[in-house]
Amino acid sequence: MQSDLLQALDYLDSQIIGKQHQIKLAVTCLLANGHLLIEDLPGMGKTTLSHALATVFGLQFSRIQFTSDLLPADMLGVNIYNTAKARFDFHKGPVFSQVVLADEINRASPKTQSALLEAMEENQVSIDGSTHILPSPFFVIATQNPSYQSGTYPLPESQLDRFLMRISLGYPDRDAEKRMLKESVGLHGHNTSVTPATLSTEQLNEIQNKVNQVHVSDPILDYLLKLVSQSRDNNEFPYPLSPRASKSLMRASQAWALLHNRDFVLPEDIQAIFTSVAEHRLRGSQTDYRDDGLLSQRLLDITDPLAA
Repeated sequence: MQSDLLQALDYLDSQIIGKQHQIKLAVTCLLANGHLLIEDLPGMGKTTLSHALATVFGLQFSRIQFTSDLLPADMLGVNIYNTAKARFDFHKGPVFSQVVLADEINRASPKTQSALLEAMEENQVSIDGSTHILPSPFFVIATQNPSYQSGTYPLPESQLDRFLMRISLGYPDRDAEKRMLKESVGLHGHNTSVTPATLSTEQLNEIQNKVNQVHVSDPILDYLLKLVSQSRDNNEFPYPLSPRASKSLMRASQAWALLHNRDFVLPEDIQAIFTSVAEHRLRGSQTDYRDDGLLSQRLLDITDPLAA
């Protein structure tokens, strides 16, 4: 299992150059059975990362381009009358995929944005009184443009809280961008046609189940809860962390530990994933890709693991 994950990371590194930490966070989010929000400027590789994740884990992929005129039915599906059988048949929308890229989610209306809530939280959708189960695993990757760009709607706090993690890829460094340019025109010896060692859906489900078995000791839980309590008791933080955030922190730290071949969680695991799990919750709709994690880092600074 560990060798498969390492091969998957190597493939993703070849697709998104110079962003190893963000790639690990994205894989952690998938292993933790959560949903991922990527906020950044256009052209940073958000779509490339999403498609590469689906490819390397052998998952069915669909992309929904969110626009101001997108309707919930365009995403979820619709009942269409079948004259031959004198009944309504449900025609599934693109949300019925294992990996759904909700591209530029904050360009759609709040009504369409909220249509994803039930799907993300309960892995099902309700259409005309009937419930339809979504595929398993079900992984939503939403991208959003910076809120200051025209034509965007801020995501409400209730929807932000549905995303286990929020990451930003940012600009590549000079060496990584130079390598990317060389690869785009074949000016180097690197094999750009590398084939990923695709994991099966069964293997991914097995790995996700193993996340639950990663041990979290009482002192680690006390440290996690101390971080959460600090956000609620300190007026520095506009939006305190919810119980859902507590569960997200534990689940993400378990997945991070498993990704690093450990069956127990360390304080360093919580610290590694804390900003990506907590920052967008602490800031609410005020979040922006230019945020540098100041609020989440402040929480880490004022909370001593040994004094939890």
